[in-house]
Amino acid sequence: MAARRDPLDEFRRAASGCRACPLWRDATQTVFGEGSARAAIVLVGEQPGDVEDRAGRPFVGPAGHLLDEALAAAGLDRASVYLTNAVKHFKWTLRGKRRLHKTPAQREIEACEQWLARELATIAPRLVVCLGATALRAVLGRPAPVGSLRGRIVTRPGKPALLVTVHPSYVLRVPSGEARRGAARARRGPPRRCAVRRERLRTPARAGAS
Repeated sequence: MAARRDPLDEFRRAASGCRACPLWRDATQTVFGEGSARAAIVLVGEQPGDVEDRAGRPFVGPAGHLLDEALAAAGLDRASVYLTNAVKHFKWTLRGKRRLHKTPAQREIEACEQWLARELATIAPRLVVCLGATALRAVLGRPAPVGSLRGRIVTRPGKPALLVTVHPSYVLRVPSGEARRGAARARRGPPRRCAVRRERLRTPARAGAS
């Protein structure tokens, strides 16, 4: 029996040659999304990091390992969700021998918008989890406050519901001790509610994002 064709393969191949913004020049490769094309939940991060840029896969570095722990704690298998980023190339600055992350500019987010839009249209998830401000901006098409939306399921007519939380890299930057444990609890909270209370996605409360 022939293997089932991944409907995202065409976009993945096209994105590998994307030159819509200058980031491709310094990146090792395009890092497209990964996971089930029939996923009910899509998680959107900011951009690939150094490890992801070299591996060609999203969320396989230190932040990705934390995300895997959060998914497992929520009773979710990584293979059952879809993981992607708002920007598909690694933006970095060299410090010594290390390539350090730089936040993508608005024009770079907009250049990658076509790929995220195609991923979401193809998968048609019930819930999009935005990991941080860049992801939220890319999904909404405009800036929005993470703090006021964090941890709430937001309905949007004719579109997937949204859940906003911090990026796992934020947890890595939080000082050790109780502050870090608190950030970790905040990181785990929203995915756990997705797993335990999926019925909320059928009739979630209305909120102000669009």
